[in-house]
Amino acid sequence: MTILAVIGAVLLMVLGVAFSIGWHELGHFLPAKRFGVRVPQFMIGFGPTIWSRRRGETQYGIKAIPLGGYVRMIGMFPPRAGDAPGTIRATSTGRFSQLVDEARSTSLEEVQPGDEDRVFYNLSVPRKLAIMLGGPTMNLILGIVLLTFSLTVHGVQEVRPGVVVNGVYECVVPASDASRTADCTSGLTKTPAYVAGIKPGDRVVSINGVAMTATADVGAAIRPRVAQSTTIVVERDGQQLTLTATPIRNTLAEIGDDGQAVRNADGSLRTVEAGFLGIMSGPVTAYVPQPISAVPSAVWDTLGNTAHGIVAVPEKLVGVWGAVTSDAERPIDSPMSVVGVGRVAGEIGAGQLDWLVGGDTQDKVFALIGLLAMLNFMLFVFNLVPLLPLDGGHVAGALWEGVKRRWARLRGHPDPGPVDVARALPLAYAVSIALLAMSALLIYADIVKPIKLG
Repeated sequence: MTILAVIGAVLLMVLGVAFSIGWHELGHFLPAKRFGVRVPQFMIGFGPTIWSRRRGETQYGIKAIPLGGYVRMIGMFPPRAGDAPGTIRATSTGRFSQLVDEARSTSLEEVQPGDEDRVFYNLSVPRKLAIMLGGPTMNLILGIVLLTFSLTVHGVQEVRPGVVVNGVYECVVPASDASRTADCTSGLTKTPAYVAGIKPGDRVVSINGVAMTATADVGAAIRPRVAQSTTIVVERDGQQLTLTATPIRNTLAEIGDDGQAVRNADGSLRTVEAGFLGIMSGPVTAYVPQPISAVPSAVWDTLGNTAHGIVAVPEKLVGVWGAVTSDAERPIDSPMSVVGVGRVAGEIGAGQLDWLVGGDTQDKVFALIGLLAMLNFMLFVFNLVPLLPLDGGHVAGALWEGVKRRWARLRGHPDPGPVDVARALPLAYAVSIALLAMSALLIYADIVKPIKLG
């Protein structure tokens, strides 16, 4: 059953990612068709084509590598100023200039007689903006829909009075060996919680007759009871069970009146000898549906956090590189590739993140919906970065074209024509190489040094 749950979660995420990509490209495709631009291809993915079908003048298809997609429109690059449409003249023997001329030539080769009014570069600035912003806008719409559905139907986690067991230590490991011991061996003592039969997911009702309403209550009740038989009442599957455990003496962090660990002047933890049970506990949480009025602020916060995360990506990639080239732990807030997203989806399906998302099937499904919502918000923000080959690069070119035309009109000069975005191709190639390198690094890191949420 666990294997089926993992496969189902990963499959749902794969289909969700593919739909998000196709939905993005549809945002470019529909306005392009509406404004008369000829669109030879609508593709989801990159690499070899595994399925395609031609309808009218457009070939629709799916490619082998589901890391993106594209809508190919004719006339993305205009002829050089002074050239007749469809002609190319070399102006330099430089490598970059040759690349620009080759790209321009390839673009104009698709322009057939009668296509003069169907090329992208001849569109008005508002229409260019509508086409290029259409993709990111579709991701924003999908993200808002998914987030709204999740917030209003499932809700957000809220803390309730009580204590739940998030995990149970099987054995007692000396502090000196904790960093080197991964598994329990026959020579290690089992923890009192493990011997008593306490399990993850149990809600601790009381300890020795004292009701447990907060996590700190467990430590306050257990620490003084070294070698004393202690009655623990837990709730499991709707029934209360009375268990008996005998806490052992162990070296633990000293807890202050504020419930936080006390530290020495040098920053080290202050320790005490006290009773040890062997559980990881946390507050009881429940999902509470939110009103529709909570959606705008949630969307705004999500967009802000996403933008902040994208700005921090270059810095965080340094941490990812350090993790995969050494024994260092990978930072939990480092970016992930689609491989990492798939791994997290599998962990949700396997129940490894029940402590975070909840143990019910509904909780897990909505956790996956939340992941897809975050993915679409990321696609929206990332594609607005004003660099080719991203949508934001074309948007920047269209805006600059509008500024130039307005300035020429104010000065009484002739229309300067479309902005030659082909001249920015060397930068586009550099950005593409950087994105490929980043993707390769993150995919490798998600395989050999994945983020550990549990």
